[in-house]
Amino acid sequence: MALSFRQSEILDIARAEGRVGVDDLAERFGVTLQTIRRDLTELADAGKLDRVHGGAVLRAGVANIGYEERRLINAEAKAAIGQACAAAIPDNSSLFLNIGTTTEAVARALLKHRNLTVVTNNMNIANILAANESCDVIVAGGVLRRSDGGLVGDLTTEAIAHFKVDLAIIGTSALDAEGDLLDYDPQEVRVSRAILRQARESCLVADASKLTRSAPVRIVSLSEIGTLVTDRPLPPGLASRCREWGTRAVIATP
Repeated sequence: MALSFRQSEILDIARAEGRVGVDDLAERFGVTLQTIRRDLTELADAGKLDRVHGGAVLRAGVANIGYEERRLINAEAKAAIGQACAAAIPDNSSLFLNIGTTTEAVARALLKHRNLTVVTNNMNIANILAANESCDVIVAGGVLRRSDGGLVGDLTTEAIAHFKVDLAIIGTSALDAEGDLLDYDPQEVRVSRAILRQARESCLVADASKLTRSAPVRIVSLSEIGTLVTDRPLPPGLASRCREWGTRAVIATP
């Protein structure tokens, strides 16, 4: 499919924000709602987007979006989430940080913290925190996944079992209406579960676009997570579940 200039722009907006709305796009481009709906339908037919009520989202599936593309999605929201999460972490703490562009945002926000010990299976996080001379970085070895700098597999899971830390900070590829954290790679999911088992407290960092996506492998329920840091208020049903579970939701405004 040869995209029109407007459709290419719409796709860029979707990649940056995770979701596009018909009304907003019509106002932005100065065209009718019908024109935008036709554009979104054609993009959906081409496999670029999935239609949802009032707009469209990046296509979900059994494979994750490319890592560099994920870095661009909701970048400002991820930075705000990273700052809010880091602000609640005291100096002299020990942490797990797993694979993900949002956990990388947390790492960048920790560069001025003092006397941290960070265990990670994310080579990107290790490189970010190498700039903090007051942070001891321990890399949980395993099989390198070149697409995103992640370390996964049995060696990684075994390495994590040797630690017991104050706080596990994890990301997720999707968060469904029932409150289940979902991902694509079973090996990565096993590592995330191991990280949660070996931490006294847990925090999920996830921007609102994760609520519009799906993935095939369940990590855990949000009921097993102490704190969720996100960028928009949760849907009423999920917010109610969090209150029942005692999961604290923190909203970080970009």
